[in-house]
Amino acid sequence: METPARDPQLWRIAKARAKFKSHLFTYFAVNALLWTIWLLTDRHSANGIPWPVWSTVFWGIGVFMNGVGVYGGFGKANLSEREYERLLRQRGE
Repeated sequence: METPARDPQLWRIAKARAKFKSHLFTYFAVNALLWTIWLLTDRHSANGIPWPVWSTVFWGIGVFMNGVGVYGGFGKANLSEREYERLLRQRGE
C-alpha cells in the first residue's frame, strides 16, 4: 500500500498544529491537577493569591503565544511564504 505524496508545507503545518494540541491538552491536565491539589490541601495563599495561579498564568501565556504562531498567521512558514510571493511579484514587474 502506497502512501500518497504529501505537500511538505501542509505536512509541516499539520505537525505544528498537532504538537500545539498536545501541549494544550497537557496544559489543561497539569493545571487541573495543580488546582485540585490546592483545593484538597490547606489552601494557604501568599498575599491572598493561590499558588497554582503562577503556573496557570505564565504557562498559559506561552501556550497562547504558541497558538498564535501556529494558527494566527505569524508563523515563520507564513512569513516566508509572503516574502517569497512579494519577491515573485517584484521579479514580474
